[in-house]
Amino acid sequence: MGEHTVEAVSARVGGRIAHGDEMWGRCYDGLMAAARERLVQEIARLEGDYAHIIGESIDSRHDTGTDEAWLHGRFDYVLYRRPTSK
Repeated sequence: MGEHTVEAVSARVGGRIAHGDEMWGRCYDGLMAAARERLVQEIARLEGDYAHIIGESIDSRHDTGTDEAWLHGRFDYVLYRRPTSK
């Protein structure tokens, strides 16, 4: 049914995060949960049956005003629909 993209973010945490540290792990788990939820919503909205992730990009973001950090993810996927039987 085509290629699509969803984006998701983790919860914000105080300070900065670095790849591999404890805060990254906590944010990563939250990001993946949010991405799964977004993907389920998009599969239903687009009337598909399942999706296959073909690419992902994850980076950290930081708000200097609040000194909070979070992860942002972009996930490219192919949407599939099961064939209808005749």
